[in-house]
Amino acid sequence: MPQPAATVLRATIMQTPERGLVEILEDALVVVAEDGLIAEIVTADDPRHEGVEAEARAAGRLEVLGEGRYLLPGFVDLHIHAPQWPQLGKALHLPLEDWLQQYTFPLEARYADLAFANAAYRSLVDALLANGTTTAVYYATVHLEATKALADICQAKGQRALIGKVVMDDPALSPDFYRDLSTDQAIADTAAFIDYANGLAGNGTRLVYPTITPRFIPTCTDAGLKALGDLAAATGAHVQTHCSESDWEHGFVLERTGRTDTRALEAFGLMTRRTVLAHANFICDDDMDAIHACGAGVAHCPLSNHYFSNAVFPLRRALEKGVHVGLGTDISGGHDASIFSNIRHAVASSRALADGVDASLPADSRGRPGSAVDFTEAFWLATAGGGIVLDLPIGLLAPGYFFDAMVIDTHAADSDLVVWPELDGLDDVFQRIVYSSGRQNVRKVWVAGRAVVDKG
Repeated sequence: MPQPAATVLRATIMQTPERGLVEILEDALVVVAEDGLIAEIVTADDPRHEGVEAEARAAGRLEVLGEGRYLLPGFVDLHIHAPQWPQLGKALHLPLEDWLQQYTFPLEARYADLAFANAAYRSLVDALLANGTTTAVYYATVHLEATKALADICQAKGQRALIGKVVMDDPALSPDFYRDLSTDQAIADTAAFIDYANGLAGNGTRLVYPTITPRFIPTCTDAGLKALGDLAAATGAHVQTHCSESDWEHGFVLERTGRTDTRALEAFGLMTRRTVLAHANFICDDDMDAIHACGAGVAHCPLSNHYFSNAVFPLRRALEKGVHVGLGTDISGGHDASIFSNIRHAVASSRALADGVDASLPADSRGRPGSAVDFTEAFWLATAGGGIVLDLPIGLLAPGYFFDAMVIDTHAADSDLVVWPELDGLDDVFQRIVYSSGRQNVRKVWVAGRAVVDKG
């Protein structure tokens, strides 16, 4: 396991501490404490700058980022189906319910085999860290032991992870070969995983968090959902589930419960300050009010929404209503593991909603004006916004926050990120980084002060 070490980094920081606000701190000193938290940031104009740097250098604790390298906060990915990693980029032509039954559930059933689970999960965590994802919110499978294995892997590799054993206790829509054996067993296994994660050896810096995870209302019984709500109240654990993702799911829940997905989850006790609702494309203003009132958040998955949701999430409207929102890749409904890509898709989908896409309609009636967001807002969703959703001190390089960060190298080989010094100020460089960075540009990654990726 990577070991923590107090250090001081001299770097140019690029981040969005507030939605729509870019902060660039040239030649700043980031002082990281032994516990992985940022103790202070000493700006270049601080009279203590020279002394702090000299002291760190003398102690062998100074790291200086070279020319063309910039320090950014690590990404927060709010929605990942960890077992679906082996099917990334497959069967995206199918509607959601067919994709689940024909491809996804058979794959997830394979995680009863711990050797298969370990190999797949190691590959996934390595890939996400290499892409700068320092915090990941994972759905595992119905298998308790494989879910424990995912927790062990995240802890060993140093990734902050919120992990849930998936609950699918309703035989009506859960296949015979892949579901919980009973509602009682589903709840018992969920409670057992919460105990396991909370007692995980070496989890002192709190990298792994257990997360109560009903897959979604269609695959869960009312009794199971109510019991999970009670468990959330008793333990204070995070909660994650799908909410109003597609026409099919949204309509199914309305017909079954007589309520919207949001209001049904609220009735089951599953809407808390630490609830993450994946997708939420079809939520109405009343749903947004309910989400805002309890402080829950939405995992906006712009790429996978193009394939399975039949709609664009009303991002701007949700933000205006005070709803906490962050980004998710939705592996493997989303075919790209990079949050950079999903930032770009968040911008593009918001503009599609704002302007409309049907050229047969007049321009002034084609879209929903005022729905667009820009790259600074989307980057905030991927970092500080995600931290707010999870109610954790992450996503921002500031005192009191965990030092979860990445180095972006604008000189990386075979990269589409090109900076033109005669044309670009630092604001331009940041914009280019957001729009053009790839995995090859991510050179080093820290989680809670530990270097977990170092490509040199």
